[in-house]
Amino acid sequence: MKENENLTGNLLQDANDRAIHYLGEIGQRAVAPSPDAVERLSALEGPLPDESSDPAEVIRLLDEIGSPATVATAGPRYFGFVVGGALPVTVAANWLAAAWDQNPGASLLSPVGVACERIVIGWLVDLFGLPQGSLGGLVTGATEANFSGLAAARQAILSRQGWDIATKGLFGAPKIRVVVGEEVHVSALLALRVLGFGRDDLVRVPTDDQGRMRADALPELDENTLVCVQAGNVNSGSFDPLEAICSKARKARAWVHVDGAFGLWAAAAENRKHLAAGVELADSWATDAHKWLNVPYDCGIVLCREPGQLVAVMSLDPAAYIEEARGSAGPADFTLQMSRRARGIEVWAALRTLGRSGLEDLIERTCRHAQVFAEGLSAAGFEILNDVVLNQVLVSFGDDERTQRVIAAIQEEGTMWAGGTRWHGRQAMRISVSSWATTTADVEQSVEAIVRVADEN
Repeated sequence: MKENENLTGNLLQDANDRAIHYLGEIGQRAVAPSPDAVERLSALEGPLPDESSDPAEVIRLLDEIGSPATVATAGPRYFGFVVGGALPVTVAANWLAAAWDQNPGASLLSPVGVACERIVIGWLVDLFGLPQGSLGGLVTGATEANFSGLAAARQAILSRQGWDIATKGLFGAPKIRVVVGEEVHVSALLALRVLGFGRDDLVRVPTDDQGRMRADALPELDENTLVCVQAGNVNSGSFDPLEAICSKARKARAWVHVDGAFGLWAAAAENRKHLAAGVELADSWATDAHKWLNVPYDCGIVLCREPGQLVAVMSLDPAAYIEEARGSAGPADFTLQMSRRARGIEVWAALRTLGRSGLEDLIERTCRHAQVFAEGLSAAGFEILNDVVLNQVLVSFGDDERTQRVIAAIQEEGTMWAGGTRWHGRQAMRISVSSWATTTADVEQSVEAIVRVADEN
């Protein structure tokens, strides 16, 4: 037994040392892996071995071959896809939680997992200024969070009409009208499609030059209507006019779901929360913790004003062994997954460490970095295509072909990483500042690299 304990300890210590070394050097390496590093991944291939392997050798191989082939998304100069880093305390909490190996579906399985999730849901409702009594759960990401919130909406709207999905299914169900903006995110569209709402079923509302749904163009709403709005356009960062839309919806008893994958966090910052004014009038909300809260992947959040609607669609049919283990309603009643990792531990660690002021500083700091990007690139003669109200910057370097060349060249150059997008028919570089690790020096270094690369292309 003692020998096994020593082997386990040595293995975990080795992995710990390798992880610390990786994070210690991440700010000095190229953000994207080299072609040679990606090519060397072939060393991980081959047939499944017939015999067991030395665990220490497996970790060595994984580190020496795998680490150089990572994209440095945890580093300070990755600005693609609204990807956050991971706060050191959340990495440490993740390691501890992995050792605990908890399933927070029920208290009998994990008292600590259930407690952390319950606590953070309460903290988040308070931070976002949502109605007291709102509840929800932790899921894989904003796509599943959107799915869950929209499923609760479908449940509520149909139940008002006397239709029980659990017993009758969807065939022959009353019609639900779904209203979205022209700039609706693809994750919300996917969630709607899985829930049975095809593209041809959607009523699309025109948007303005910043991608915001036009409240004056909303169709007539009623209690059979589901409105899906955005808190943070994935390109521009702009918010739909939540207060105007939600006020109209509440008068008509329509359900409003907020896709706030990253933008909902603005509600927790004094100088940004005006963007989310009216968000508390909605009925369900989706966001990510692995974006602006900077916890490790994967972690999304769904919240619901009427948690009973979410429980009605997500809770299990009676099963004796599960009912015996579960006891009172727990996290498994608010999410699709019965078996999952204890994400609440990392979220608890992040929020407990940051506190209100630390979280607000993280949000404001990254938004200021976005402004520095915009000002520096504009001063260099390049066109900023959006109003920089949050942490998103869209840049054009002239015609589409040149912009594409600059994007490809900066990704290859390695100082920083930003992706491309289409915005109102134009090619643009999209810069998203989401990481706790980014400093003003990182932004200035990145601006210098972009300007130099653009001048060469």
